[in-house]
Amino acid sequence: MRIGICDTTFARFDMGGAAIDELKNNATDLKIIRLTVPGIKDLPVASKKLIEEEDCEIVIALGMPGPMEKDKLCAHEASTGIIQAQLMTNKHILEVFVHEDESEDIKELKKIAENRARGHAQNLIKLMFKPKELTKNAGMGLRQGKNDVGRL
Repeated sequence: MRIGICDTTFARFDMGGAAIDELKNNATDLKIIRLTVPGIKDLPVASKKLIEEEDCEIVIALGMPGPMEKDKLCAHEASTGIIQAQLMTNKHILEVFVHEDESEDIKELKKIAENRARGHAQNLIKLMFKPKELTKNAGMGLRQGKNDVGRL
């Protein structure tokens, strides 16, 4: 199975590398194709190219928007583009964003970024190979990057 990893040079942590490491350590027979782009608004087309030109079955799009209002707007635009790319290709693109203002502590921000990248790599494995595990966890308040919040 061909898996696409799309990340940015704008991010302050190598989320793509963490996701690839997690995939390689937990799944076999994967061909991972990585495409790194400058910024978050480049992720939609890069993800679509991984699907259409590299024949990826699924893509993880990783980015780290900055803390400014302009960065939040760019993240929203990128998210909208990723949704459009999913609908155009009929393939999942797992959006994995870590906003720089999620923590003021650099060590905590790094921990969030690594945990979220690895957690969504695990979600990709479940989505593609073990979908019943996702159904089993429906409504459980599971989070990637931060503590789970639990059921209501």
